[in-house]
Amino acid sequence: MTRVRNGVALEHTENDAIAVETPIAMEFNGINHAVMLATPNDLEDFAWGFCLTEGIVRSADDIRDIEQEHTEQGIILHVQISPACMQFLKERRRQMAGRTACGLCGVETLDAVRRLPLVAPASTATLNNSVASAADNRYDLSHIPASLTLPQLLDGMAALRERQTLHLATGATHAAAWLPANSEVPAFIREDVGRHNALDKTIGALMRHDQHPDKGALLVSSRASFEMVQKTAMAGCPILAAVSAPTTAAVALARETGVTLLGFTRAQHATLYAHPHRFQLSNKGRTS
Repeated sequence: MTRVRNGVALEHTENDAIAVETPIAMEFNGINHAVMLATPNDLEDFAWGFCLTEGIVRSADDIRDIEQEHTEQGIILHVQISPACMQFLKERRRQMAGRTACGLCGVETLDAVRRLPLVAPASTATLNNSVASAADNRYDLSHIPASLTLPQLLDGMAALRERQTLHLATGATHAAAWLPANSEVPAFIREDVGRHNALDKTIGALMRHDQHPDKGALLVSSRASFEMVQKTAMAGCPILAAVSAPTTAAVALARETGVTLLGFTRAQHATLYAHPHRFQLSNKGRTS
């Protein structure tokens, strides 16, 4: 590439690090389901998180196997899920094509926009038994207490920035991370050109490592849009903190599902848009 400084091109060309963006096809039990543009790392985490946040599976037990097939056109993730989940998926199957900034691809009616995805049938184990009601498909996390303090969360978000290795190298990726209770150090940091993909990867990593999402907070290095809150609620996590602003739809869904939503979470500052009751707030000194 050629750099321009003060309107003048530098004499010599240079090499630069550029984030990889490639088509990733999700295939369930041999049936093509979706194609996303994503960064081709942590793809097993991506598959697990996508399965959960799309309601395709209810628990880790429902995922039987994941294989990657690399082709000239992209990567195919062959995911084997339980027969019950596959039958459920066939009944509500939709074709959708994902893009870097797309979060509602495949939604066919306006009425479907404000609904969380239907959830696969119950299996022998669930990620969080208290989160979802299969009968009415409502997600209410308002009863789940915070397992960390606001100062912890602010310190965790500050620590995330310096741990975004792909972003530091390319400037083109988002990150998501998990901040567990009793810690200021984010874990399961996952990066991707798509913010939704990064969040799916982190949620998938939590599933694979048998971590309970209600015992901590999810952090994202992006704005908080509707689908980011949707994925948080589907995962059963009561707290989502974003570096940038939320949208009106994100705030409305957070209030509806009981998710504590923080925006502009940076430099030891934050704005709470939904369910601030989880934190003890004070106008004197540090909050807790």
